[in-house]
Amino acid sequence: MDNSIWDYRDPYEWMRRARTSSFPPLIITVAISGGIQGKEANPNLPETIEEQAESTYEAYRAGATMVHTHVRDPRCLYNCSGDPEQYRKANALIREKCPGIIINNSTGGGPGMTPAERLCVLDANPEVATLNMGPDVMLMTLKERKAPLAHPRPEKKIEGVTPIDYAEVEQFAIEMKKRGIKPEMEIYHPGLFWTAWHVIEKGLVEKPYLFQFVMGYQTSFYATPQNVMHFISELPKDSVYEVAGLGPYQVPMTSLAIILGGHVRVGLEDNVYYKRGQLLTSNAEAVERVARLAREMNRDIATPDQARQMMGLSRTPTRY
Repeated sequence: MDNSIWDYRDPYEWMRRARTSSFPPLIITVAISGGIQGKEANPNLPETIEEQAESTYEAYRAGATMVHTHVRDPRCLYNCSGDPEQYRKANALIREKCPGIIINNSTGGGPGMTPAERLCVLDANPEVATLNMGPDVMLMTLKERKAPLAHPRPEKKIEGVTPIDYAEVEQFAIEMKKRGIKPEMEIYHPGLFWTAWHVIEKGLVEKPYLFQFVMGYQTSFYATPQNVMHFISELPKDSVYEVAGLGPYQVPMTSLAIILGGHVRVGLEDNVYYKRGQLLTSNAEAVERVARLAREMNRDIATPDQARQMMGLSRTPTRY
């Protein structure tokens, strides 16, 4: 795996790898549920810890290398939990079912959560945790949550901002470094590379740097090929990157990442549809499709052990 990290901007290197089918194995992250919409958007979206663990297991069998989780509050399943014990319970059950999978907990949480509530997931000892590099601005309307779903509620409008500043990014990076957790730096638009360089230059994030480009999200870059290429052009050396396309942009963006030699994120957090008018039946269905596309494009699927080596993680999965 020594050649798994390369200069994505070098056209001659890209042509050599395309010609020799020597792109690194594809890391597939499955974002199983997210922290905003629930079963009112798709009845197959996992909400309880048990559902999340079972959905992760199905996706793992389909080829998922890493799982990204937002654990829900059992007292109100359309909200995220701010309780580290809930994350410990979820991580333990996922590890029991999926011995090798890389566990990635979100510090993004859900709307209205405090920084302390979002930071609590680090106490559950994930191998990777997301690190948002700047503010998150939202304007959306969630569907009515009707009985017999647990915790029904009326249609809900969400409008607001999560005011993430330099101090918070630095605090979260410090806490991750203390615990030996790899930050997955979330980039929504090019200005957030300033924040990334800030924590890199302070020595708070170690090589290889792990980035995720979120495309087609409110206040993020538009999900276009040109913008993916622009993101790639800004990457520091010694980086690994993933691309997450939201909603209808998931398939085009993940296909582009496969072609360009990057890595991908799919799942019900980002897109509840398989295609227009047809809901996904599971997270595994999304993973199966991207794995199939990758194999058709001569990309192998990374095993968790290969992904750990690429990302600079311990080769021994965490135990809970």
